[in-house]
Amino acid sequence: MLARNILTSSVPYFFSKLANVPVPAISSQIIREIQMTSVAKHGGAFESKDPQSEAEVVNVKYIDKDGKETQVRGKIGDNVMYLAHRYGVEMEGACEASLACTTCHVYVQHEFLDTLQEPEEKEEDLLDMAPFLKENSRLGCQIILTKEMDGMELRLPKATRNFYVDGHKPKPH
Repeated sequence: MLARNILTSSVPYFFSKLANVPVPAISSQIIREIQMTSVAKHGGAFESKDPQSEAEVVNVKYIDKDGKETQVRGKIGDNVMYLAHRYGVEMEGACEASLACTTCHVYVQHEFLDTLQEPEEKEEDLLDMAPFLKENSRLGCQIILTKEMDGMELRLPKATRNFYVDGHKPKPH
């Protein structure tokens, strides 16, 4: 509602000051409500919290392109891309889980593939463009942990499309 009040009170004033252009009346039919969401709803905030009990712990092992292993204690409902960011695993996630890139590309251990939800068509289309694609490739931003995934191993590919050639490693957003 605040956004609506700002629009109806300031937009006509702003445009009326531009070269004395007449401003048509703004009717309620053309003003849309603007929805504001908190940063927490965009991911990462949930993953920054520790599990509340052992019953919700999901152990995940990340293996980076150099073979370095990072064992983490996630929880049911964690997004594996944001969880990786929390523990300093070099998974970029350039589009922040909006299904617009492949920088969170991972290889899922074969025995855990059936525990994942089926990929959406958009994820499959993006994976087709990912370098080093394999039959067990998935986008980490689309993997939400369940208890059945306890002990899962996620291996990062040798490169993703957004990484610089000179070895620069961008930080997650």
